[in-house]
Amino acid sequence: MDCGCGRSPTGKCIGWHDLTEEDYLKKLELFKKKSQNKSKK
Repeated sequence: MDCGCGRSPTGKCIGWHDLTEEDYLKKLELFKKKSQNKSKK
C-alpha cells in the first residue's frame, strides 16, 4: 500500500503516520543508518 502521509522513506506505508514528530525523526535517522550499513556490505 502506498504511503499517503509522506513519512515513509520507502514510499510504502510502514505505519509511521501515527508517530510524533520527535519519534518520526528518530526512526528516520535509524532507517538511514541501517540503509547505509546494508549498502556498505
